[in-house]
Amino acid sequence: MWNRILTWLGSAPIADEVDRRNAPVMQLLLLFYGIALPANWAWHLSSRPIPKGWTIVLILDLITASLALFSVFLIRRGKFRIAIKLFVAAQLASLTLAYHMLGAQAQLIDQVSVILVLVISGLVLGRRALWTAFSLLVVVFAIGFVTDANNSQQTAQWIANSMRNAPSLVLSYLIITIILDRTLTALRESLAESKAGQRELQREMAERERAQAQLIHAQKLEATGRLASGVAHDFNNILDVILGFSAQRHRLQELSDERERTDGLADALDGVEVAARRGTALSRKLLSFSRRDLLKLETFDLSAALAELQPMLRQLFPPKVRLQYAASEEPLPVRMDRSELELMVLNVAANARDAMPDGGHFTVTVSQSDGHAEIAMADDGQGMGDPVKRQIFEPFFTTKSAADGTGLGLSVIRDLIAAAGGDIRVDSELGKGSTFYLRLPLASGGIGADR
Repeated sequence: MWNRILTWLGSAPIADEVDRRNAPVMQLLLLFYGIALPANWAWHLSSRPIPKGWTIVLILDLITASLALFSVFLIRRGKFRIAIKLFVAAQLASLTLAYHMLGAQAQLIDQVSVILVLVISGLVLGRRALWTAFSLLVVVFAIGFVTDANNSQQTAQWIANSMRNAPSLVLSYLIITIILDRTLTALRESLAESKAGQRELQREMAERERAQAQLIHAQKLEATGRLASGVAHDFNNILDVILGFSAQRHRLQELSDERERTDGLADALDGVEVAARRGTALSRKLLSFSRRDLLKLETFDLSAALAELQPMLRQLFPPKVRLQYAASEEPLPVRMDRSELELMVLNVAANARDAMPDGGHFTVTVSQSDGHAEIAMADDGQGMGDPVKRQIFEPFFTTKSAADGTGLGLSVIRDLIAAAGGDIRVDSELGKGSTFYLRLPLASGGIGADR
C-alpha cells in the first residue's frame, strides 16, 4: 500500500530532476495541510465555540487548506513551481492578515507557518525566493508591530514590551534564513559538482571507447605497414610471372604450326589468370585486414587460419630469422573476428622480431588443452626480467624508444583476448627468449556452424 502511494506521488510529470525528487514530500505536506487544518477545526468546534477574535484565523486556515489541495492538483499536472509559489503566497497572505488583525501576538499563535515559509522557499524554490520570503516576513512583522502600537486597548507597557521584542524576533528569523541560505548553497554546489563529475565521467568513457576503437584500427594499420615491403615483393613476383607469360607471345609467333601456337597462347593466358587471381587474393586479404569495420565474428579452424598467415609472417621477419610452424593434428574451432586474431599474432611476431636483431628462431605451435585452443609463440631473443614482465600488458608501457613503439600493442591484445573469452600469459628470462601463450575457448557446433 505504502509503495503504491509513493509510486503515485513520484509519477507527477515534472521535467526538472530536483523538483521531481522534491514533489513526493511536498505533495504529502500539502495534503496534510489540506486535510489536517479543517479536521483540527472540526474537532475543536465539536466541543466548544470559536474563541473571541479567532474567526479570522479559522477563515485563513480554511483558505490555506483549499489552496494546499489546489496546489496538489497543479503538481499532478506538472506545474510544480507554480504550485509551491501559490502555497507560499497563501501562507504569507494568511500571516499578513493575522498580524494585521491580531498584532504581534499573532506570532504566539503559529510560528510553524513562518518557519515553513522560509524552509520551502529556500530548499525548494532557491536562494532568491528565500530572501524574498524573509523580506516579506519582515514586512508582515512590521504590520503586526504597527497594529500593536495603534492598539488603544492595550497598556503602554504592553506595547513597549512588544516593540522591544521586534529586533530579537527579526534577528532570530534572520539567523534561520542565513543558515538555510548557507545549507542551500552547499547542497546546490554539491549537486552541481556531482552532475559535472557524472558528465565528465560519461565523456571520458565515451572518449575511451573511441580511443580503443581508433587504437585497434591503428594497430592494424601499423601491422599492415610493416608488411608493405613483403607484399610489394610478392606483387613483384606475380608481375614477373605475368610479364613472363606475356613475353611468350613473341616466341609463339615464330612457330609455324597453328595448333601449337594456339595451345601455347592458351597455356600462357591460363598462367596469367592464375597469377592475377593470386594477386587479387593477396590484395583482398590486405584490404580486409586493414579495413576499419565492426567485428565480424565467425567460427574457423585456428590451425588453418595460422597456416594461411605463415606467408605474411615470413615477410615480417628478415631472412636471418627462421620461422617454424607446428599445427594441431585435429581441428580447433574458435569463434572471433579473424582479422583480430591475425592482428594479435602479427603484433607478438613483430615484438619477437625486434627482440632478435641478430637473427634467431620464431616458432608458432598450436595445441589443445582443457577445452581451449592454445597458441604458443616462442623466440630466442633478448628476453625479459620480472619487472618488465609485470608491466608489459599495461597501456603505454614499452622498453622501446618513442619512435619504435607506443606501448599499446600488448595491451590491445590482452583486451581482445579477454573479449573473446580467453587469456594471455608470458614466460621469459633475460637472455633466454620469450614465449607468449594465447588461450581461446573452443567453439561449439564445429567450424562454419554460424554461417
